[in-house]
Parts: sequence; structure tokens; C-alpha cells
Amino acid sequence: MNPAEPSGKALNAVRLAHLIVSSRLGEGGIAVDATAGNGYDTVFLARLVGSSGRVYAVDIQPVAIESTRARLEIETLSDRVRLRTGGHENLRALLPEVPDGCAEVVMFNLGYLPGSDKTFITRTETTLSALEEALRLLADSGVLTVVCYPGHAGGSSEAGRVCEWANGLPSDRFAVTICRTANGPEHSPFLTVVEKR
Repeated sequence: MNPAEPSGKALNAVRLAHLIVSSRLGEGGIAVDATAGNGYDTVFLARLVGSSGRVYAVDIQPVAIESTRARLEIETLSDRVRLRTGGHENLRALLPEVPDGCAEVVMFNLGYLPGSDKTFITRTETTLSALEEALRLLADSGVLTVVCYPGHAGGSSEAGRVCEWANGLPSDRFAVTICRTANGPEHSPFLTVVEKR
């Protein structure tokens, strides 16, 4: 569900999510990677929270959790991260040690696991449930990022529903920003950001 680690200097949806998150999360912080995938976002978050912080990474696919575990070991960041196997729609049940209103950042990177079965994708219904769970975890002034991939089968519908969900959030409690490439392909990945006021 996570793409290859962002490379080069091009400002794409993943890199923009990282820039926003890095401005909000620091030493001692608490963060959630709701779609661990190959572990790139998990490693990124673990570096930001430092030795006194904690990252919780979730993925429904055991192969994704093992890939994330291996990447964390290579980077010697395993002690900062707690891995959970399960659907992201069950965030609250999977992370009982994280109180509501505690996470400074929650990241989602939708789609499929690169290098794996492309028919195994995030689904609209479970993604929308997961986003609601994530809002409960989010601290005041916390930020939720969702990278959407409308270019694969099922991705366009999911991306559209994520936008509808975000646009429907009460403006007195949440600020929503949707960032799209203006001159790229119609189905380019894009970023949805929700800030809890």
C-alpha cells in the first residue's frame, strides 16, 4: 500500500505528505502508520519521533508487516515501532495502548502493496471506517494524511469517497486540504490532509 520510497526532488503526493508531517511531528511524538506496506512511511515516522517517541504501524497483510519489520531492523529503528497485523478499520482495537486524542500524526497510503498481488487493495468501506477511527486517535492540532491512488481498479471510487468524507467534516473542528497535480494525468495520485483544530 506504500509506493517505493520517494526519490529525487519532484514534489509528489507522498513527498508532500512527508513535508507536512515533518513540520508537525518531532522527538517524543506519537504517530500511526495505518497502511504499513513496505515500511517506508513507518521508517520516516520512526526517525521523526526519536528514541523517546512511538510509532504504531498496521497492515492487514503479514508480508507487509514482515517487510516493514525487516526495513526497521536495517535502519536500527525497531525499538521505536509497534507492529500490528490487522485491517486498518480496526485501529482502535489494534492499538488499545493509544488513548483517543493522543496521536499527533496518522498516515494512510492507499492502494496495493507494490511487488505483491495487485488485486489485494484497500477498499472504500474499510478505508472510510479506518478514517473515522483515525480521527478518534488524532490529537488537537494533529494531522491526518491520505495519499489516494485513483489510477488502479477500484482506486478512483475509493479516492472519490475519501474526498467526499473529508469535505463533509465539520469546519469548526477540522481543516481539510486536497492537493492535486494541476498539469498531470487525470488519475495521478493526490493527497488529502485533515488537521484537527
